Amino acid sequence: MRTAVRFAGVLFVAAAAASCGDVVRQGRSPSMLVVDSLQGSPGGGHGANTFTGTLFSDVIVLVTTPAPCTPDSPCPTVFADSGQATLSIALKDVTVSPTSNNQVTITRYTVTYRRNDGRNTPGVDVPYPFDGAVTATIQPNQPTTVAFELVRHVAKEEAPLVQLIANPNIITTIADVTFYGRDQVGNDVTVTGSMVIEFGNFGDQ
Repeated sequence: MRTAVRFAGVLFVAAAAASCGDVVRQGRSPSMLVVDSLQGSPGGGHGANTFTGTLFSDVIVLVTTPAPCTPDSPCPTVFADSGQATLSIALKDVTVSPTSNNQVTITRYTVTYRRNDGRNTPGVDVPYPFDGAVTATIQPNQPTTVAFELVRHVAKEEAPLVQLIANPNIITTIADVTFYGRDQVGNDVTVTGSMVIEFGNFGDQ
């Protein structure tokens, strides 16, 4: 009888741990950040300033204006690429109404790149990861769009992207963008979104 009671107790503890595991992993804040959408836009060339779910990142753009750049003598130019994320807040306890304490202020983000084939060495197979700063306060029931740098200028001047200037290869990556912030009582909150970026020397027309 004692053995049966002990076994039942173990099962209860295991079930309780499993049910609260996800909440524990998401931190102590009652608020969760949600990525409603993640998009990118090339900084120059075809599709510039148009945000889409898949970014075609041009490693070099032939600029024809202003002078001294002309159609007959274009200027090879490197552009950074922009990203934008729409973020919202959800409460872990859906029975509670949100208050101003549930607002989350994000202050920084990281971008890492990976490939489906498992070749993920930074500076060899994919661009180097980087940290960036971005500040925005996300309020309950008010999705907010945040702009940030998704691909840096320097990434296109380093391996493996710089080699794409002189060859027709395309490197397809998944960019993981993680935003870091805190709610108004100091609890840390993070969220990650992902999107496809294809790097290559694409046509400028």
